[in-house]
Amino acid sequence: MRPYDFTIQSKQDLLDAIDTFGFLPFFAGSIPGFSLEEHVAPELWYSHTSDTWPVWEWKGPVIRESGCAYGKFFENKAVFISRDWFTHFANYRRDGYDFDARFDEGLASYRDKDLFDLIDRNAPVLTKQLKALGNYRKDGKKGFDTIITRLQAQCYVLISDFVYAMDKTGKPYGWGIAEYATPERLFGASFGDRVYGCEPEESYQKLYAHLRSLFPDVPDAVLRRVLK
Repeated sequence: MRPYDFTIQSKQDLLDAIDTFGFLPFFAGSIPGFSLEEHVAPELWYSHTSDTWPVWEWKGPVIRESGCAYGKFFENKAVFISRDWFTHFANYRRDGYDFDARFDEGLASYRDKDLFDLIDRNAPVLTKQLKALGNYRKDGKKGFDTIITRLQAQCYVLISDFVYAMDKTGKPYGWGIAEYATPERLFGASFGDRVYGCEPEESYQKLYAHLRSLFPDVPDAVLRRVLK
């Protein structure tokens, strides 16, 4: 199965695609054909006649069942990354620094540290709870979306699940609410030992070679932009 030659018709198909390719963006991006959006059966993506949109409802179960990482990793868009590949991806994006070292070196702002520490102390924590704890409100702190997107891009934070509100009968409704965690909280302390197991450049070369094997015809500049 190659990235251009599959159709996702079930949650198991999605789990298999993540396991096979290692990376699967949710939305279409710079690499044609490299997304769930472009390969899912249309009736599962969006329906005018139903209150259920299966693909969107699979996100939480897929994260839990596969143990994958999910967050805004490519071009500020959400991506599923298998556990094994996320180790190299985080090593490259973190450039060898854990968050405290990044902050101590002056490479992260106080605003980033405030939000990172808040997530690390309370993980897993829902978006609404996180905003309340950090006073990210109309008359409070600003920049929540920008900061949390940057922390995801740097692989210090990810989305650990999606939680639904329940009606009086116990039936979930509405959109799933994102729950955030640090990879170390989600995957365990051993993640920190694994992620820095080689030089960031070595991880980058493995990542690039993997994407190149999947997309031999995609221009070099596009692959590097996606990984950047």
